[in-house]
Amino acid sequence: MEITNEILEDIYRKTAHSLEGQRDVSDEFIKDQALKIFREMFPGEGYISVANRHMIADYTFNNMRKLGPLQSILDDKTITEVMINGPDHIFIEKSGRVTESNVKFDSKKQLEDIIQRIVSKVNRTVDASNPICDARLEDGSRVNIVLNPIALNGPVVTIRKFPESVIQISDLIKWESLTPQAASFLEAAVRAKYNIFVSGGTGSGKTTFLNALSNFIPQDERIITIEDSAELQILNVPNIVRMETRNANAEGKGAVTIKDLIKSSLRMRPERIVVGEVRGAEALDMLQAMNTGHDGSLSTGHANSTKDMLSRLETMVMQGADFPIEAIRQQIGSAIDIIIHLGRLADKSRRTLHIDELIGYENREYIINPLFEFRREKEMRNGKIVGGLVRTENALHKMTKFEMSGVEPVGL
Repeated sequence: MEITNEILEDIYRKTAHSLEGQRDVSDEFIKDQALKIFREMFPGEGYISVANRHMIADYTFNNMRKLGPLQSILDDKTITEVMINGPDHIFIEKSGRVTESNVKFDSKKQLEDIIQRIVSKVNRTVDASNPICDARLEDGSRVNIVLNPIALNGPVVTIRKFPESVIQISDLIKWESLTPQAASFLEAAVRAKYNIFVSGGTGSGKTTFLNALSNFIPQDERIITIEDSAELQILNVPNIVRMETRNANAEGKGAVTIKDLIKSSLRMRPERIVVGEVRGAEALDMLQAMNTGHDGSLSTGHANSTKDMLSRLETMVMQGADFPIEAIRQQIGSAIDIIIHLGRLADKSRRTLHIDELIGYENREYIINPLFEFRREKEMRNGKIVGGLVRTENALHKMTKFEMSGVEPVGL
């Protein structure tokens, strides 16, 4: 007997209905109940093949306990990103290449049900009156959702999958995003409490890089992490407080922003503040925290270069404060010590393109001191770009934090 999608959906609906109100139902019981309902629907069907048994049980289980058709994609460890453009078009990214999957949702309603399941688990709300939402899966994968009427071609869901294991600096070296020399310098800079900002375009690996840097923080320090959706995995620091923003409710009240969380974190005796990403007016609070005794703070932002990141920070600060531009630039120049700029090359590889020291702001311009630069050597026939970070001849100007902390400035 051919088991169609319509039959599978009918079995799932009837199984879910039969188990309404029951608590502590095991995974195996759900699967057994689905097979029982199939037999009730088709009493004349004798032998059920092993393949059909698995199909019925897995479909019902995935729709009740997991994420339906999405589950097989999420279970594929080689897929790094999932882009759902309505129920009929699911695109996946593997090894930096985007292709369309043959997986589809049975209906728009099924996709909407799964969206509600995702947001409800992290106490978020998304509906016609609040059609845009950021959330995360249980494994930490980042989820962005846009509904009608904003998304014209149906519910749009983008999932940035979370790596199975915490990515370390050693992994970035193995993937040729960093050199051992540059990694040694960054480890020393984190330990010596330099304020570090990671910039780059979408998908360049900013959060991954930030997480790797964060794991260099000494174990005896108190850290506050602030994110839109909690992604950072800092494993070696026991005294850590993790905070996540909250959207407004249906009445437009109760929102908790990154700006709110940064202000609150300053009353929690942090030694370092790690902000997943600054996008707006909270940039001013982040800079002020860096300038008022919270050395060693880390953050990221979207930009196309080091200079572009500085310009974007100026714009962000002006969104929430009416300060003279010169005062803003002075704040930026004195707050940030190191800017790491990441990018994706034509071969889709993620690379560290620049590690720059921000010496300060003088004579109406930022003084940027390049420490490491990406040098392209050649392009292979298969399109792979050969090259890596090269140490410039420039000396580090801001040596005070190394001297005060007693950390050796290795890698320079």
